[in-house]
Amino acid sequence: MSAHGYESGRLNLPFVGISTFGKRPYVEDWSALEADVAVLGAPFDFGTQWRSGARFGPRAVREASTLFSFGHAGAYDHEDDATYLPASVRIVDMGDADIVHTDTLKSHANIEAGVRAALAAGAMPVTIGGDHSINIPAINAFEGQGDIHILQIDAHLDFVDERHGVRFGHGNPMRRAAEKDYVTGLTQVGIRNVSSTAKEGYADARAMGSEILSVRQARKLGPEGVIGRIPEGARVYVTIDIDAFCPSIAPGTGTPSHGGFLYYDVLEMLQTVAKRHEVVGVDLVEVAPDYDQSGSTAILAAQVLMNFVGFIFHARGYR
Repeated sequence: MSAHGYESGRLNLPFVGISTFGKRPYVEDWSALEADVAVLGAPFDFGTQWRSGARFGPRAVREASTLFSFGHAGAYDHEDDATYLPASVRIVDMGDADIVHTDTLKSHANIEAGVRAALAAGAMPVTIGGDHSINIPAINAFEGQGDIHILQIDAHLDFVDERHGVRFGHGNPMRRAAEKDYVTGLTQVGIRNVSSTAKEGYADARAMGSEILSVRQARKLGPEGVIGRIPEGARVYVTIDIDAFCPSIAPGTGTPSHGGFLYYDVLEMLQTVAKRHEVVGVDLVEVAPDYDQSGSTAILAAQVLMNFVGFIFHARGYR
């Protein structure tokens, strides 16, 4: 029998079956999670200030992720001479947090409950947005889990305190995170161009423990230099806004910003942080698939997540 078991089983091609993340098992009962990685959809986009549509991000990223569902015997990388995502890495799909239309706080509470359920099961949460406000409940869920440092890969600083009473939109998550006593600092990478944050926001961010790097500054430093800015020994939560990437490769987002990262710019930072730090959680946000008829933005998002999870567990010794 082959290593894949095709002769005795099903071919199970990517376009066949239900689109869970990577075609991994769906676990509806969050009290019965037994996994190393638990993927949660957070289809919430009421925090957007311009184009909505990220509510369809989890569905699109899951469907795109089926392209990478061939790895029954892991994914061999000839450059690294390593097999990533072997069968020993147990990944499950939790489905989506329940979203109550127009009710930000209730929707966020439901997302937080999902992330808490993953953590309670000892699984690393991977949350797919949704707009960037879904990071707020994701970080809330880490209360009592020990200190964390946040690596944000994004075009925008997202450090607004409050505008017209809005404190939980997609311009606020890094400010809300910095207020937590268990968030010891932030490394904000990719910030550029005409942004949503005034000069005072940058001053506030730096005063509250942020290191801010543009795309050009990050390229000059290289991935090792960027990740070297994170304090040694820090446990890291990574939040990836798809608009960190250049819209030439990721047009499917509500607030595209030219001059962004290309694929390996980000992948090499993620591989480096996985090698140097314990990564405790991940979210990927702002994929709005209707702005990209090619589907390449969702494929990029799925590929980044699959590779990053592979790097994390390879670094943890899963072979």
